[in-house]
Amino acid sequence: MSEVEQSAYKYIALTGNVTVQLVVNLNKLHKQSEMTEIGKPNILITGTPGAGKSYLCQRLAEQLKFTWLDCSKIAKEKNFIEEYDEEYDCPILDEDKLMDYLEPLMTKGGNIVEYHGCDFFPERWFHAVFVVTCPNKTLYDRLKERNYNEKKLTSNIQCEIFGTILEEARESYKSGIVYELKGETKADGERSLKTVRNWYSMWKRK
Repeated sequence: MSEVEQSAYKYIALTGNVTVQLVVNLNKLHKQSEMTEIGKPNILITGTPGAGKSYLCQRLAEQLKFTWLDCSKIAKEKNFIEEYDEEYDCPILDEDKLMDYLEPLMTKGGNIVEYHGCDFFPERWFHAVFVVTCPNKTLYDRLKERNYNEKKLTSNIQCEIFGTILEEARESYKSGIVYELKGETKADGERSLKTVRNWYSMWKRK
């Protein structure tokens, strides 16, 4: 038993109130330790719908032998849905259920998580966060092809105009692990792919 564990048990013998606090702290310490000992990092790929995330995630998963976790797809398959938003014609994600499902997977490492939001994920999960951006005209055309209704389409275009996802990532994670990628063209996709591969190569040398 480590000194930390011994100290915890000593306090547990003294008072029930301290017991709860120490057990919680030890659990957090254990989870943080698991995240630092994994063999492969966890990467978050985020950005406005239509920016080019899925293309990048699929290629990265194949080339790096990582597991691609598409949160939107998982939510639909596992029914991690709170309700359906008729106005925006989209399901509302149950974030707690999704995170409970992802937690044991993230402790193993080697995951590429894809989602169009990022502020609710635990910061400790990710070693790098890549935000894919795209020019408004290209994004508009892509979302139009997906048959987004006008309100949903406008909302996503405004999100990209104001850099909402990039700002969200910078506010939610340490600045040193947040990177911006371009997703307009196939050439952009290839450059982004190379950027992430280079990051992974550097991570392995640490």
